[in-house]
Amino acid sequence: MSAQLNTLLRAARDHVCPVPPVAGAVSAVRRRVAAVLADWRVCPAIVDDALLVVSELATNAIIHARPPAELRVSWTGGEGDGVLRVEVTDAGAARPTGQPLGGIDPDEHGRGESIVHALAARHGIRLHSGGITRWAELAAV
Repeated sequence: MSAQLNTLLRAARDHVCPVPPVAGAVSAVRRRVAAVLADWRVCPAIVDDALLVVSELATNAIIHARPPAELRVSWTGGEGDGVLRVEVTDAGAARPTGQPLGGIDPDEHGRGESIVHALAARHGIRLHSGGITRWAELAAV
């Protein structure tokens, strides 16, 4: 394979979709991302983990942040290896830190960040003028 063709095959792919603050949004976004990852032929070894990260970051944006929220997935790699980056950007916190979530059982929430940290090779939070972006990278080698 020529070096130029190899470079094109490893080119970054990018997909962006809204995360609306409505019932069923997380499962719809998850299905959409699953289809995109299949189309990109992302390494199957990271797809399940990636979909869990998508679910956790999207759920966090819906429950804890002000809309609008947007999800971006980026794949840099080929069919056997690469890096998948998952980002969710929202408009910032919907309530002051420490304020309880009305009507939500605290035993059912609060583990998403730990799950993302456990699955991601790298992760972080970026504050900017448009709000907050939470991101995670999963590596397939």
